[in-house]
Amino acid sequence: MPDTKEQALVWRDTISAVREQIGKVIVGQEEVVEQLLWCIFAGGHALLEGIPGLGKTMLVRTIADTLDLSFSRIQFTPDLMPSDITGTNVIRFGPQGTNEMVFQPGPVFSQIVLADEINRATPKTQSAMLEAMQEQTVTVSGETRRLPQPFFVLATQNPLENEGTYPLPEAQLDRFMLKINVSYPTPEELKEIVHRTTSVEQPHAEQRATAEQLLEIRQASKEILLADEVLDYGISLLMMTHPEEASAPESIRKYVSYGSGPRGIQSMVAIAKVRALCKGRWHVSTGDLAAVAIPVLRHRLFLNFEGQALGISTDQLIQDIVEQLESSR
Repeated sequence: MPDTKEQALVWRDTISAVREQIGKVIVGQEEVVEQLLWCIFAGGHALLEGIPGLGKTMLVRTIADTLDLSFSRIQFTPDLMPSDITGTNVIRFGPQGTNEMVFQPGPVFSQIVLADEINRATPKTQSAMLEAMQEQTVTVSGETRRLPQPFFVLATQNPLENEGTYPLPEAQLDRFMLKINVSYPTPEELKEIVHRTTSVEQPHAEQRATAEQLLEIRQASKEILLADEVLDYGISLLMMTHPEEASAPESIRKYVSYGSGPRGIQSMVAIAKVRALCKGRWHVSTGDLAAVAIPVLRHRLFLNFEGQALGISTDQLIQDIVEQLESSR
């Protein structure tokens, strides 16, 4: 639990200042920005899904500027190799004709890594990100190297184009703490985007936090109190994503093949603690868990054939669970 109320308010104000600076560059998308900040301050990775041109790359770069974190972008393509991500050993020739093998780090050696259109790379290359995301290390030629801290992977994918893509396997999807849907801007937001991007002066976000402050807030969020009855609510929510669960809604039993694994409740609690800290509270409420359930679980529910054929939304299925839980309390 935070040492003092004043210190916790400082952390809350720091997050608010970061959010405000991002708003100077990114038009609208308040919910997307909020969820990304939850994920980063909780120490997780995020998958952003949206059509091209919605500013996903600009958003990630702006977050890196505001938090003073090193940034790299990897454009995933079918011919991308694992060594293009992790780096490789190369021969360095000395002035006297000597040579030695030295490690040339790849773009994954940054604090924020944007994996652009991650579903365009082959499974072999996609799997090169697994160790980095889970262990925050890279192993090349038998030698393991630590990645810079803090370390985040923010990946994007295009939901419209499926030709030449390789859908992420369940094991890799599960390593993303959140899946964030980036929506199309409103007409008013489109006007503001045009004004900002076609004028002489381009908006720029200023630094409002450091890596050390980010790590401090992340550690503080872990100390936010979680009552047993609140955790029981979260576990009930998770269990109801499984079609074989007796208490699951009819829609889950009808359209879901299998539900979320244990990482689902771990991610829900971690994100809910950050949300509570953002609200200036030192405890998690059931409302926090309900609010984060959709972005945490939407990529952890897998539809059966009937659900896929009918185009059932996993967001609506999760909403059905939350509403059933609320009505039974």
